[in-house]
Amino acid sequence: MKYFFSTKLGIISSGLLIGAIAVLLQYWGNPPNMGICLACFLRDTAGALGLHRAAPVQYIRPEIIGMFGGAFLAALLFKDYRPTGGSSPLVRFFLGAFAMFGALVFLGCPWRALLRLAGGDGNAILGIGGLLLGILVGIAFLKRGYSLGKKSQLSKGVWWMLPAFWGALLLFVIFRVSFTEGGAIFFSTSGPGSLAAPLLLSLAAGLLIGIIAQRSRFCTVGAFRDAILVKDFHLLSGVLALVASAFVLNLFLGQFNPGFANQPIAHSDSLWNILGMSLAGLAFTLAGGCPGRQLFLSAEGDMDAGVFVMGMIFGAGLAHNFGIAASPKGVAFVGQAAVLVGIAFCLILGLTNLERGKKA
Repeated sequence: MKYFFSTKLGIISSGLLIGAIAVLLQYWGNPPNMGICLACFLRDTAGALGLHRAAPVQYIRPEIIGMFGGAFLAALLFKDYRPTGGSSPLVRFFLGAFAMFGALVFLGCPWRALLRLAGGDGNAILGIGGLLLGILVGIAFLKRGYSLGKKSQLSKGVWWMLPAFWGALLLFVIFRVSFTEGGAIFFSTSGPGSLAAPLLLSLAAGLLIGIIAQRSRFCTVGAFRDAILVKDFHLLSGVLALVASAFVLNLFLGQFNPGFANQPIAHSDSLWNILGMSLAGLAFTLAGGCPGRQLFLSAEGDMDAGVFVMGMIFGAGLAHNFGIAASPKGVAFVGQAAVLVGIAFCLILGLTNLERGKKA
């Protein structure tokens, strides 16, 4: 069993389980087509901490705490925990912020794009197309020697920092603390942030996903990257299994709603669905994995991945404070501009880190 999830059957089982859990979380109370969404959950968490004041999206999501916790426990149990860092952490922070801009213009990370597709949202097809476009551009840089530099071993004394951060958030959501009158911690009373599965179910689901994903190395962006770059379809089989299980369970539970119009927490602005996810796909590829993979890597001691996740939280705050995030009405001009700036940032980053990669 130690190596089961690294096998072909193991990665397929991982995808089947993750897809089923995501749909069940939606059935138990999470927002429609948002049983699991790393970008949305980090956005809600940022709002709960007061990093933005968009009242409908403020809730510390227990699932994401559980996902970190499950991966952390699995990494310790199977001796995969190794504190590392030092590979352009500031660059990774900005990549995380721009990845969040792109995801919130589309209204979902790669995980949610797949779950939206499994729920019948035709706009997800355009988002996934944009994601693939961004990954293809990232692969072009990888082929030419792109690199952010080598990681180095860190002192084992840093192991407690990220678990302490997520542990503190768990206490905040359990006890619903308030530090100042009218201040954080905030909890939505309407909108997506007010829709949530029971806390213990959410936490348990996150723990199970974290354990499974840590052992199987599940990664949505990595799946497409490996299939295109080296013709390795191992991870992609898990992604396809996720979509299949989510689709079947959505049909069974009456949660399948095909079409483009009036989809939950989505918009039909085709161009910006494509470009938003193109930015996200490019940023995730340049950083080395999707938001889920970044979270699980951070649970294994990769502090650079942890910085990327913190960049996503920061980006979520900016996205709502400055009107970058889309709404069901569409994408505002500032959101469109932010996507173009983010794409330019990633292209410049890719072009200016080629020689360094060749020398490494």
